[in-house]
Amino acid sequence: MSARAPSVTPEQQVQEDLMRLDAYRNQLNQLLQQSQLLESSRADHLRARETLDGLDNVDASREIVIPLGAETYLRGSAATHAPILLGIGSGVVAEMDRAKASEVLHERLTRLDQAARELGGQIDAIQERIDVLTQRIEAMTQGEPAPSAKNDVGGD
Repeated sequence: MSARAPSVTPEQQVQEDLMRLDAYRNQLNQLLQQSQLLESSRADHLRARETLDGLDNVDASREIVIPLGAETYLRGSAATHAPILLGIGSGVVAEMDRAKASEVLHERLTRLDQAARELGGQIDAIQERIDVLTQRIEAMTQGEPAPSAKNDVGGD
């Protein structure tokens, strides 16, 4: 925590707080974008796992439509023991059986959920700092004594 010099005027304090508020809002926006990416990835993984698990209930002789992306599909069949190709990062794809692929997708979903919870905590903490700082700025601009913050909004 930095000590403020007694010569800081209320106007200077408001300017400092406004700059800090802007920085917090930028940080919050970045965290929210990360949260959206996590949610999108989670939805993709969940859809893949549910589809993979659903293939076990499809008759191998029945024709299915396989989405390739960009509204492009492939007609084919769901061979019961056909290996699954699963991306493992950096453009590398591994071949594995359905059970292992489903397990890997489940583990990824667990990690995505944990990351989303942690990110949610960070978002809540930044939002709390924004709220405290906003209240302090409003009080100072209205000539009221600044509310004391339970968290040091200046400490990063």
